[in-house]
Amino acid sequence: MPTIFAFPKPFRGHIGTIQRNAIGSWVRLNPQCEIFLFGDEEGTAAVAKEFAVRHIPEITRNGFGTPLLDEVFKKAEQLASDPLLCYVNCDIILGSDFIPTVRRVSQWKPHFLLVGECWNLDVEESLAFDRPSWEEDLKTLVQQKGKRRGPNAIDYFVFPSGLYQDLPPFALGRPRFDNWLIWKARNVEAAVVDATHVVSAIHQNHDYSHVGSKELMHGGEEARRNLELAGGNRHCWSIAEASHKLCRAGIRRNWGGHFTPETKAQFWRVMKLTRPLRHPMGLKMETVRRFTALLGRKP
Repeated sequence: MPTIFAFPKPFRGHIGTIQRNAIGSWVRLNPQCEIFLFGDEEGTAAVAKEFAVRHIPEITRNGFGTPLLDEVFKKAEQLASDPLLCYVNCDIILGSDFIPTVRRVSQWKPHFLLVGECWNLDVEESLAFDRPSWEEDLKTLVQQKGKRRGPNAIDYFVFPSGLYQDLPPFALGRPRFDNWLIWKARNVEAAVVDATHVVSAIHQNHDYSHVGSKELMHGGEEARRNLELAGGNRHCWSIAEASHKLCRAGIRRNWGGHFTPETKAQFWRVMKLTRPLRHPMGLKMETVRRFTALLGRKP
């Protein structure tokens, strides 16, 4: 089963509570997974000891003190005892359906990336893991109050060792690196599987005081640098661009995944070359031929 690795924020206040909730859910996965906590943020060593997971304190950071994705991924791959890896944000609760899903996809195809949308949920207190019904109670709460995060928010990545080579030094916890990871997997012709409708993953809502504000996180210098490292928005794809979808009945081709951000933009450029349509089904054959050719290109 995958080696799960994460880089927690300081274990203070509400952030500390929800991170402990997330790690508590990981250690209860069946079968048990190897878990790495990276970094020397406040409380990380103590929490790693409490949950009996491995702590890797030394990691390279950029000038802002933010950890770099390339070294975290590289060290996780070097230290992992399993050929499967799972990078997950440290506020994500994983349920009992996670491991069976990983097993299902990894047996289907060895060259893959597994992702999925999470549910946003307000969680203010520590989860009662001592109650046998803790997971069902949480799912009921999600049904009542949860909201989908959307395809651009990608919080967990399951992939085989060796999938990502020569990673850029993205700033972890800042925008765009997650979208780039999907583009890169498609670019090396891995199957990108969207498990949104099968995996019960919960993102616990929190503030952004650790970076100043949400606006600063998305519009600051580190966000701009990440976008540059990604090669621009054309290399920033969402879960909607997955090549496959996992559902209860099986793994199916995601035909919508052919419509990548780049081909969507190209489509509208082609449309401008034709007269305005009077009816949505009234595409000119020339427009259809041009767009069909675009879909045949490698992402």
